[in-house]
Amino acid sequence: MRGMGNMGNMQGMMQKMQKMQKEMQKTQAEIEASVFEVSDSQNLVTVKITGKKEIVELVINEALVDPDDIEMLQDLVLATVNQAIQKVETTQEEKLGKFTAGLNLPF
Repeated sequence: MRGMGNMGNMQGMMQKMQKMQKEMQKTQAEIEASVFEVSDSQNLVTVKITGKKEIVELVINEALVDPDDIEMLQDLVLATVNQAIQKVETTQEEKLGKFTAGLNLPF
């Protein structure tokens, strides 16, 4: 009968894991439904990106448009888009990392 105690512990652990999985799914859905906004330091380029990493808006200040220096515009847009993606990833790590902290998972 002593083995039944371990079964109860296993069942309790499985219930906790299922609850944690549901919370993770809820948190992931909240992140995916969010819109993140990032601008460069001078507010010349603004990017809005969803938690699914889909750009939904890109605003370029008209003062930035110089036909003789299109490369600077391209570099600034790329840098701002990459910052927006990093913001989504950081949010995911912060919000979802609490679920896996201390579990020593191989991934």
